[in-house]
Parts: sequence; C-alpha cells; structure tokens
Amino acid sequence: MAKAFNKILIANRGEIALRIICTCREMGIKTVAVYSSADAESLHVRFADEAVCIGPESSAESYLKIPNIISAAEITNADAIHPGYGFLSENAHFSRICEEQSIKFIGPSAEMIARMGDKAEAKATMRAAEVPLVPGSDGILKDLREAKRVAEEIGYPVMMKATAGGGGKGMRAIGSKGELEKAWDSARTEAKAAFGNADVYMEKRIVDPRHIEIQVVGDQYGKLCHLSERDCSIQRRHQKLLEETPSPFMTEDLRRRMGEAAIRGAKHIGYEGAGTVEFLVDKDRNFYFMEMNTRIQVEHPITEQVIDYDLIREQILVASGTPISGKNYEPKLHSIECRINAEDPYSGFRPSPGTITDFHAPGGHGIRIDTHAYSGYNIPPFYDSMIAKLIATAQTREESISKMKRALDEFVIGGVRTTIPFHRQLLREDAFATGDYTTEYLEDFVPDPRFKYEEDEG
Repeated sequence: MAKAFNKILIANRGEIALRIICTCREMGIKTVAVYSSADAESLHVRFADEAVCIGPESSAESYLKIPNIISAAEITNADAIHPGYGFLSENAHFSRICEEQSIKFIGPSAEMIARMGDKAEAKATMRAAEVPLVPGSDGILKDLREAKRVAEEIGYPVMMKATAGGGGKGMRAIGSKGELEKAWDSARTEAKAAFGNADVYMEKRIVDPRHIEIQVVGDQYGKLCHLSERDCSIQRRHQKLLEETPSPFMTEDLRRRMGEAAIRGAKHIGYEGAGTVEFLVDKDRNFYFMEMNTRIQVEHPITEQVIDYDLIREQILVASGTPISGKNYEPKLHSIECRINAEDPYSGFRPSPGTITDFHAPGGHGIRIDTHAYSGYNIPPFYDSMIAKLIATAQTREESISKMKRALDEFVIGGVRTTIPFHRQLLREDAFATGDYTTEYLEDFVPDPRFKYEEDEG
C-alpha cells in the first residue's frame, strides 16, 4: 500500500498529539508538532520529527489561532493536518481553510461538521434520518415565551441546552415552571460567554439515563460501519470520568438497534471519517439521539482494545482515500478507561497544576497508558487538566475491574493532586461493581479519605 501522506501536522497537544505521532511513526509518516510557549517541554514536542511554536500560553493565541497553524503546515510542507479532539477538531471554518490551502483535514468536511456541530440542525438531520429523538423544541427557542410553551407541552422536568455547546456549558436542568426564567437567563449568558452564541433549545429530561455512544467510521465512497458502543455514564457535571465497553446495560438487541440508528444517521449526511453518535438510554432501554461528535473521542482506546483496531490509523487511511471494509464490530473483550486528571477530588475537583515530582506508571498484561506526563513535567494551568488515560482490558468485566484496581494502586503521581484516589474508590463501590449506575450517580458521591495516598495526608 502506498504511504497515505508524507507529513502530518498535529494541531493539538498532550497525550492525543503523542498518540497520533505513535501511529504515524508506525505508518512511516513524518510528523510536525505545534506547541505554545507553555508546552515547550511536552513529550509531543520531543517525539515529533519537527516542532513549531505557534504562540504564547493562551489557547486563543496558539492552539486556536488558525493562521498560525496553517503557516506552520506550509513552512514544514505538511500535506495533512490531524486535529485530535477539542480545540479546532470540530471547527468547520478550519476544515474549509485546510481544503482551500490544499492541505487534507483528517476528518469530515466543513459541511458535515457544521451540520452536526449545530445541535438544532443535528437534531433536524437525525429526525429526517428516522433516528429516535428526545421530545423537545423543533429548533432554537426564539424567546422566553416559546420556552415556557414548549416546557408545558413536553412536561417537566426539561433540559435547556446551548445549540453551539459542549462540556455542560449553557446547559440547565429545570424541574418546574418557577425555575424556567432564571435558567433561561443563566444558560444564555453562559452560552454566549463560552461559544459566542446565546442560542438554546429544549428537550425533555430523561430521568436516570445512561449515556451510551456508538463509534462509527465512514469512507469517501459511502460505506459505513459501527465499532460497537461505549458506556460514558460515569460523569461529573457532564464531564466524563470513566468509560467502558461493552456497556453492562447493553443487550444484543439494543446494540443492533442503536448501531443501525447510528449508521442511518451518519449515512444521511454521507459521513466520512471517525465519528461518534451519542445517545441517552432510559431504564426501559429506549434510546434517544443526543449529539454527534465529528472527531476522535478521548475514550477511543477502549474500542481499540476490545476489537484490536487502530482508530487513528483508520482515520488517516480514510482521509487518504482508502476504502473501509464496511464490517460492523462487536467487542470480544472488556475494557475500562479511567481519566487521570490533575484535580483534587477532595476539594471539589479543583485543578491542581504544578510540577510532577514522582511518576511511576503501572504495567502488566492488559494495561495501557496514554500520557504525555513524566517526572519533572510541569502541568500548565492553561489547558484541560487530563494528564493520562489508564486502560485495563481483560476477558470479562470482573477481570477488567480487578486489573484496574491493581493498576490504580500502583500508579504514582507525586507533586500534584490527581483523580487516582477517586477512581480507586469508585471501582470498589457496589453500584459500579454491579453496573447499576446512571449519569446522575456521582451527584451524591462523597469522596472517601481512606483512598488518599499516604503522601497526600496533611
């Protein structure tokens, strides 16, 4: 097979940039790292074939600065850009500029990103594809009066969401009529500040839901497949903390129906590349479309582990014009991912930037770690707090949990607070052991100081 690309610029940082570099090396493709002044000592800068500083510590002046990234690609003669996740990965304008500059954007077209990035339009698209939707407004709410009318029609509780949103920004749960006006004002204000767009829409709130997503891949020739599901229900304030596949809530029938719906929706827009169709699933296993992420996901490693499939490699091959097999996959193993964040779970998950003084990574059969951290690395306070992903894979869920418990007990990161103690406690909770958890599980979760490391005391 001919080489997919000669040189790929990675428009990202940290562990995902390093992850992409690993696959490019295996494929014989040269890499270009871009970095802010705060990331000069990051491993992705050291391991890439070339590195270009694109600005100061601020994301707005570096990782989000499109002219700087395009310039870096041009001066290094990169013929493709991989955006990773976050930053510009779902920016339709960036995808369009890459195309105009004859640089291949490793991801879907600008049109596809725009259609799925606007939640109101994504909802309309999925309705046309006959994918189940949560009852709610037809699109953007034009004023408070319409919000009140829709809420009365679908019945409380409801969820108000920013149409350009993500990560829980501009999202409000509303339990009664008396809460609506305050939620309307605060959601729109937060959405405007976070995304530059105050538009919101409304959905019926699904009580005690699971958050289950389907990984899909499509090529340039209209062929699509799904790579089964990931359960992302363990989350705090709409931020995922742990994912697993297969979902302990899944049945063969539910997987088949969700997989078919995800492919139906992706086919409706002629989707190209790796993407994820996310669903809310109620206690009766009715599922409803929530959103589509048109990029690689943070939690992609667990899918790779259970079906032996390099998703980054597939992204690169699809972008180069290689057709996919079209085969749907089912998990043959069980895999769990714990996101290790530089946050203090005993102080409301407050960020904990600083210098790592000690770093010991666990190993052994079935353990994978994706990280850019090392002893002596300074965690900057300007970006996402995730510093590692710890993945445990085994024949059964019980074995995966056992492996993860052991790995967490061996994982040492000194000098900063991390979420390792949180995960150590979570995996020993009865609700997690039995798979009986929902997206609301952590609302009443109380960190147990018994799971602190000795060096954390005092």
